[in-house]
Amino acid sequence: MPTVHSITYQLLRRQGLTTVFGNPGSNELPFLTGFPDDFRYVLGLHEGVVVGMADGYALGSHRPVLVNLHAAAGTGNAMGALTNAWYSHSPLVLTAGQQAREMIGVEAMLANVDAPSLPRPLVKWSAEPACAQDVPRTLSQAIQLANLPARGPVYVSIPHDDWAQRIEDDDALVVERQVEYTGVPQDCQVKALVTRLEQARNPVLVLGPEVDAERANELAVELAERLSAPVWVAPSASRCPFPTDHACFRGVLPAAVAGISTTLAGHDEVLVIGAPVFRYHQYAPGRYLPEGARLTLLTSDAQEAARAPMGDALVGAIKAMCDALLGQLGHCGRALPEAIVRPGRALPSEVPGRLTPEAVFDALNALAPEDAIYVKESTSTVTAFWQRVVLRHPDSYFFPAAGGLGFGLPAAVGLQMARPDRRVIAVIGDGSANYAISALWSAAQYGVPVVFIILKNDTYGALRWFSRMLDAEDAPGLDVPGLDFCALARGYGVEAVSCVTTTAFEKALVEALSAKRPMLIEVPTTTIEP
Repeated sequence: MPTVHSITYQLLRRQGLTTVFGNPGSNELPFLTGFPDDFRYVLGLHEGVVVGMADGYALGSHRPVLVNLHAAAGTGNAMGALTNAWYSHSPLVLTAGQQAREMIGVEAMLANVDAPSLPRPLVKWSAEPACAQDVPRTLSQAIQLANLPARGPVYVSIPHDDWAQRIEDDDALVVERQVEYTGVPQDCQVKALVTRLEQARNPVLVLGPEVDAERANELAVELAERLSAPVWVAPSASRCPFPTDHACFRGVLPAAVAGISTTLAGHDEVLVIGAPVFRYHQYAPGRYLPEGARLTLLTSDAQEAARAPMGDALVGAIKAMCDALLGQLGHCGRALPEAIVRPGRALPSEVPGRLTPEAVFDALNALAPEDAIYVKESTSTVTAFWQRVVLRHPDSYFFPAAGGLGFGLPAAVGLQMARPDRRVIAVIGDGSANYAISALWSAAQYGVPVVFIILKNDTYGALRWFSRMLDAEDAPGLDVPGLDFCALARGYGVEAVSCVTTTAFEKALVEALSAKRPMLIEVPTTTIEP
């Protein structure tokens, strides 16, 4: 008769979850014993790093990935990183070891008394099996829910004495299950939207991260060209859904109500695809849309559609809806918009011993592979990056979807593991880097050849900008001087170099890109505004 342990590994193998990211404790050891040879365990030194690596791996592989956390404490440590996974719709299957069933009620050490409640509201679904025999079915449900639109993390707490329990053969039927989503819009809905778009005087497209996640980038390009419409990336961009050197590309919308209304002024039809409406950040109240504009949202996320403050919405599969739209939408006959003028080569820094971030990005754009994957966690340099680094391919840009720091370093490791065919370049601010610096250890131990670039301006640059906006420039804790990232990196086993000239940076970048090991480049930079 099979055991919970044996059937669960069959289920995980069948579903392709053979890479496990974790930081184990005593409750997790019964699951990890007899770890199969065809599985891979990736150790992180902190649960935030564990979830960050898994997040990057899921984003890069487009598949669910298993995370193994330690009880309540480990789950709590992971919550900061979980915010980004939630907003990036990463299909993480989080498992946490629970105390033995008979010990939960007396609140023994490492018991999580109300385990399913702990990770909410940052998971789609959370559960603890009612009995040992229900563990495989519960995990199967979790995997399917994580992968169904809109994708997202799920959580299962499993008492450690469940793994050795025997189960009936019928309980193993769950291994063979597969659930698929095939939602498509009705023909009348497509015709109504086509009519609106064809009658529009000046339509505009706003594209979000789901376009890139579902690999609908080429469909978005075709829509833009048929409409001859300018294309904006939705505010608080966590991915790049459209080639930034295309004539229709305009940039990233500001993350403020008034800013969006001003930017979209003159447009009468706004088609938003695969984005919340909208992820605001700065408080700048105003009209949600410019006068005379109508908005339609295409999304797979019913919750995002429901909470939007304006506009109509169609909920379904993004690619299917775009395909249906293109099947009925003709060419408008208007000329394509004129391409935006990109800024010229950055001038040298006026501060001795520091480069401008713009100079760093110019070098990246010139020397990095065309299909490089950028993991960006330097908030104050976002605008400069989008202006200077050309992104043409799907899965080329990742930013913490909830703004939670600590995403960049571990996510870059996970992405490089998931996409060994492309080079991953992590561009991280010195404030951000400290949240998950131990990810460097995992990169070194597993030989993951990420190029880590630390932009070191000795301050929280974005906070400096916000302090001026909020009249709080005298607030404490805005500076982070005295950090030596080369020493930190070497301590974790990663080769590192500091570059204070453009020539030195370019030389180090070329060497790092040709290496088969992780390398860190520390670059003292000036401070600019987001």
